Amino acid sequence: MAVDGGRAPSGPRELGRSGVRVPPLGLGCAPLANLYEAVPEERALDTVRAAFDTGLTYMDTAPHYGVGLSEERLGRVLAGRDRAGYTLSTKVGRRLRPRAPGEPVQADGFADTPDRVREWDFTRDGIRASLESSLERLGVDAVDIVYLHDPEDHVHEVYETAFAALAELKREKLVRAIGFGMNHSDLLARFVADFDVDVVLCAGRWTLLERTAFDDLLPVCERRGTSVVAGGVYNSGLLADPAPGARYDYQQAPPELLARARRLAEVCAEFEVPLRAAALRFPFGHPAVAAAVVGCASPAEVRDNAELFAHDIPAELWQALVRRGLLDDDIPLPV
Repeated sequence: MAVDGGRAPSGPRELGRSGVRVPPLGLGCAPLANLYEAVPEERALDTVRAAFDTGLTYMDTAPHYGVGLSEERLGRVLAGRDRAGYTLSTKVGRRLRPRAPGEPVQADGFADTPDRVREWDFTRDGIRASLESSLERLGVDAVDIVYLHDPEDHVHEVYETAFAALAELKREKLVRAIGFGMNHSDLLARFVADFDVDVVLCAGRWTLLERTAFDDLLPVCERRGTSVVAGGVYNSGLLADPAPGARYDYQQAPPELLARARRLAEVCAEFEVPLRAAALRFPFGHPAVAAAVVGCASPAEVRDNAELFAHDIPAELWQALVRRGLLDDDIPLPV
């Protein structure tokens, strides 16, 4: 969606034709669950409270995040709040169970997690049970959106059982919108082409550093009327702070990408625009993008992201990035 006069998108947008509406900036709740390092309980809860205070009232979580800890912490803040005052998504595809004695701890990037393990389950019963458990941890009667989470190694199950189970939940009005959440844009494009999908959450493939989704996913979403929520807009941190040791796709960034991110930052600085502000705004150049979600681990990070999102960005910045070869000249720009 075009942005007039350098201002940020505003107002809620509908996801597909589902009737579910989200603000343009939402809270990604993986960091609440001790992603990479422990986050004190009260700070995690204050982070969610800050999201409400700053208008980040679309909140995305998953059982995978901290083996249920993200959902539990989010639920503690949601308790007693007006259910019409926020939009909530979670994911299915992994079921949680107590860890057996002697069974290895499944960290998967999260620290100090509950004593549980994850098990892949894309069956009808598994998906329904996963959602039921998520509702218990969240302390709500329903979520608005359910995504099939990271099914790249389970494509056969998606076609055999998983999407049918998701569609059944929507027919029964147990959820209002359904889709897929992953960082493989080519598979997302295939699923959008083959299934009736309201929304996809695409992580890290449509950013200042990554055009992959523009080449495969975004065209089919625009054609099918499927909305896109952009995740990973900082590419795991590289576009937040392109310093040595920065992460890209959850690993240390390769030197060539680090150098490119630093060049992006230099051009942004010429226009007095923080690199993070440009990274947050960039995905909205494409009309299929309805929202972006950003992971935050403190109230200060929430407020910072909200301020960055509101930062006026001159059209000349995007044009300069194209002229200097940092953006391809066929990329739709948010101007």
